[in-house]
Amino acid sequence: MRSKLRIKDIARELGVSISTVSKALKDSHEISKETRERIKAFANFHNYKPNSLALKLRSQKTLIIGVIIPEIVHHFFSTVLNGIEKYANDKGYNIMICLSNKSYEKEIQSIETLLEGSVEGILISVSTGTQQHHNYDHIKKLLDRKFPIVLFDGLVDELECDKVTINDESGAFKATEYLIETGCKRIALITNPDFVKIGSLRTKGYLKALEKHQIILDKNLIVEIDENREMFGQLEVLFKNKDNYPDAILAVNGEIYASTAMQMAKDKGLRIPDDISVITFTDGVISKYSSPPLTALVQHGFEMGKQAVELLINRIESKDLEMPFQEKVISTNLNIRKSTKQIALKPTFKS
Repeated sequence: MRSKLRIKDIARELGVSISTVSKALKDSHEISKETRERIKAFANFHNYKPNSLALKLRSQKTLIIGVIIPEIVHHFFSTVLNGIEKYANDKGYNIMICLSNKSYEKEIQSIETLLEGSVEGILISVSTGTQQHHNYDHIKKLLDRKFPIVLFDGLVDELECDKVTINDESGAFKATEYLIETGCKRIALITNPDFVKIGSLRTKGYLKALEKHQIILDKNLIVEIDENREMFGQLEVLFKNKDNYPDAILAVNGEIYASTAMQMAKDKGLRIPDDISVITFTDGVISKYSSPPLTALVQHGFEMGKQAVELLINRIESKDLEMPFQEKVISTNLNIRKSTKQIALKPTFKS
């Protein structure tokens, strides 16, 4: 196997010092233009690549960013990771991923693992388990040390740091209002328990849309899913009374819940969307290939990942330890498919 070309090899071949080669490759004006061009041309011809490990050791930086997410099979988080990795790699960083599996204890363990790996900073989507415990000391300790942290998706108000979030309340309002404008009046909501911040915000948006359109809330139509219990039994409550079925379902906690509820409705003999419409809060593979395909709120996970890692790298590389924190909010949009009715267009009359 051909050995890797080193700076000292270039210096020996061209009859110059190692220092001259190093400066020329950095385009230093201490070296004449002619010598710079000769050295760079030789390096390019022989496909010279700098020793990244040596560069890291000299700078005392690992150029590694830690990422903690609740799960990796979820379409949203996979798109977020794509955005994180793309932007991080473009800036010369690599990422190390840990899964909290929605567990408070595992989240703490993940932080310890990443710190042992000497990461430069950490991106965290706070787990539902941590939100339920309402104990964020493991994150607060890092923030007190000015360690770079950016929260995304699972946000916590009392943690003062950079944050990137989806406009969850607005997204749920938008989806609910669309259902109302297509003629739905008994809109069921499949959501998270109140201690999950994004669930409470999405519920708030749903309630605001009902209030705006003067639709009386039926609390029996709100199902808070306990992820530690079997899903089907919890969703069946929506279809117990044949004379009181919902005419629409908004599942703000994932496309699996939406597709399952839609299948249960079909099993009851309901037609989609003639008898019941369904919207999910995740625009993934399940949404596209359900029968019929699901109308979905697009959350722009790639953009969230990009903006989150951009904030983190800016903080890592900033020399200002008192740099003010930023919070970026990403808007959603509806991708209308066949699980919902179309809004009837008002006729226009020509004079």
